Amino acid sequence: MEWYEALILLLGSIIGLMAIGMPVALAFLAANIVGAWVFMGGERGISALLNNGLGSLTSFALVPIPLFLLMGEIFFHTGLGARMFNAIDRLMGKLPGRLSYVTVLGGTGFSTLSGSSMGSTALLGSLMVPEMSRRGYKKHMSIGPILGTGGLAIIIPPSALAVLLATLARIDVGALLIAGIIPGLILASFYIVTIWLQTRLDPDAAPAYEVEPMALSRKLALMARDIIPMLSVMVIIVVMMVGGVVTPSEAAAFGALGVLILAVIFRCLTWEAVKKSVVGALRVTLMAYLIVFGSATFSQLLAFSGASRGLINWATSYDLAPIAMLCVMFGVLLLLGMFMEQISMMLLTVPIFFPLAQSLGFDLIWFGLIMLLALEISFTTPPFGLLLFVMKGVAPPDTTMRDIYMSAFPFMGCSLLLVVLLVVFPQLALWLPGL
Repeated sequence: MEWYEALILLLGSIIGLMAIGMPVALAFLAANIVGAWVFMGGERGISALLNNGLGSLTSFALVPIPLFLLMGEIFFHTGLGARMFNAIDRLMGKLPGRLSYVTVLGGTGFSTLSGSSMGSTALLGSLMVPEMSRRGYKKHMSIGPILGTGGLAIIIPPSALAVLLATLARIDVGALLIAGIIPGLILASFYIVTIWLQTRLDPDAAPAYEVEPMALSRKLALMARDIIPMLSVMVIIVVMMVGGVVTPSEAAAFGALGVLILAVIFRCLTWEAVKKSVVGALRVTLMAYLIVFGSATFSQLLAFSGASRGLINWATSYDLAPIAMLCVMFGVLLLLGMFMEQISMMLLTVPIFFPLAQSLGFDLIWFGLIMLLALEISFTTPPFGLLLFVMKGVAPPDTTMRDIYMSAFPFMGCSLLLVVLLVVFPQLALWLPGL
């Protein structure tokens, strides 16, 4: 069988099974079993493939995923996240559009810990949009920042999705997490400038309203009590990773322990919160582990059938510059994001894109960061980006899809500008890991 026939068989089986409604992880498992039967010699091939796939789940690099997810679930279910949101809101006083800034700052903190852009969009949409609408904010000032927070959440550590991508691509987890710090800060500044420009160009987009004045001593006390403790957990684990004091797995354990200690100190750790946190983290962890299993076996089949080698030889046979090939891969991810969830996209593309990126001479940490941004931008790509429809489901009834599209464009532009900067100045991503 030619390499392209093998690739069509494997990808066609997966897409066909997903089209009839089978869950992504099970569709990959079923297609992999069919591929093992065809390419690896029947029952013995299936047995060998399953054994190798189970071996991929014993990787120590997977440990941070459930711990980071547990950290985020506790942060949310104990109410620590709500305390931080409210404190940031009160500290900003009469700043025009301050609820938009609160959405970016607080939403990024929650999204980073939760690891789910769809979940955080649904939560922020149902929490912030009605409040901002009640205060007279125009739709683009409430919807845009929520759709934009995902781009920050996916690259600022600790990011469970970055850990999963590094594990699937077999690159350094810690290096990919640290690589996102400087680009994440740049993207946050882009978002803040975007909101500031929107309020300057159209003051009525975020009307001012009376706020109870606070003395400086109260502001300092509020910051010390409700903001610094929450942020310190994230800052400490990032500093410990950057300094080489702990591994990503140890940092995740310290982070989960830190949030637990804060919940005890603030007397908000209840049995119900613990139960919901564990169940939420377990649900996403099991899905992630199924994805890792499916990806490992899919990668082996691509290699064993000759599909990956044939695809790389075919792609590199054209006289295209590496940057042009990067644009093609970026475009494929934007297209897939209209129909698939991020983890499913990684499962489908990582076994193909990373070997191709390596053959083109790209630094894999840098390419991983580019791919993370492409995954997030694809989620808000009109007309079918999944986050757009999640937002439609939680937004006020009079919100049209055109309103959502127009709200998303400025923040998509910020993310695309960051991608261009990373292409022109790769050291923005590689300097910190290089230390």
